[in-house]
Amino acid sequence: MENISDAARILRDIRGRIDRAAQAAGRSGGEVALMAVTKTVPAERVNQFIDSGVSLIGENRVQEFLDKYDSYHKEGLKIAFIGHLQRNKVKYIADKVDRIESVDSLALAEEIGRRCAAIGRRMDILLEVNIGGEASKSGFAKEELEGVLPQIAALPGVRIAGLMAIPPAAEGEGAAPYFREMEKLFIDIKHKKLDNVFMETLSLGMSGDFETAVSCGSTQVRLGSILFGERQSQV
Repeated sequence: MENISDAARILRDIRGRIDRAAQAAGRSGGEVALMAVTKTVPAERVNQFIDSGVSLIGENRVQEFLDKYDSYHKEGLKIAFIGHLQRNKVKYIADKVDRIESVDSLALAEEIGRRCAAIGRRMDILLEVNIGGEASKSGFAKEELEGVLPQIAALPGVRIAGLMAIPPAAEGEGAAPYFREMEKLFIDIKHKKLDNVFMETLSLGMSGDFETAVSCGSTQVRLGSILFGERQSQV
């Protein structure tokens, strides 16, 4: 298990790689948020990284998140839910997360809006795009977005803050065409200036391809194994 100094070193190294990838693309590394993905990682280990500078974590599983929530060092911490979310589980996290980044259907957006409006808050959401058109993945088809954006934007209790995607499995630059397609989609939607659609976050890139994602315009990378080591089968 890493101690705080080890966590700080790992973060420094990864942030350096993000900065270099951004600079090579004519961007500032400060434009790219680092999210620590905590699936199967014990809370005490996550806290070592929080204490070393991580300010954003991503949770994949509702029950695991609830089990760890009270143990996190939460001062200054932002928590996003990034896993597949069933509508009947929204009620358990609506008051605990700052953002839901895996909104893959109108029905889920409606449930989030309903639950959040009922407790007097507006939830930032990202719309998940199935950019590779894969049958095994959830998310909106690219062609669906134009029709569904106004419907979701009109819901009480939600604020569309951007897009996220996981491209088809590919090594290195193999993901770049999908990332570039997502960047174009993101920019096109931003230029339309739709009500309640802000396009602040383009969440692309994980441990194996985050530098490619940064070079293609990602504003947030989701990093798990490169921070914490290979994932355990269960917490």
